[in-house]
Amino acid sequence: MTKAELVAAISSKLGTEKNETQRIVEAFMQEIRASLYNGNNVYLRGFGSFIVKTRAAKTGRNISKNIAIEIPAHNIPAFKPAKTFVEKVKTKVPVK
Repeated sequence: MTKAELVAAISSKLGTEKNETQRIVEAFMQEIRASLYNGNNVYLRGFGSFIVKTRAAKTGRNISKNIAIEIPAHNIPAFKPAKTFVEKVKTKVPVK
């Protein structure tokens, strides 16, 4: 599902204009981004958590030059689904 499809689905369920729904979805995503940029996690009960994970420094290889490079520690955004969400996906979505 794309963002446009999500907006269309929410708009039809709520009976609102697509433009208004688009603004709401964009504002929602912007608030999650802003929270993560500030180092704060976002917890949505029953859905999951948007968190900031810290990756440790490690040694990698540049295979084209055959040299070792140091990859510094860094933060990445991550999503951790809620247990109830995971269980419903496991039971309702068929294995391909």
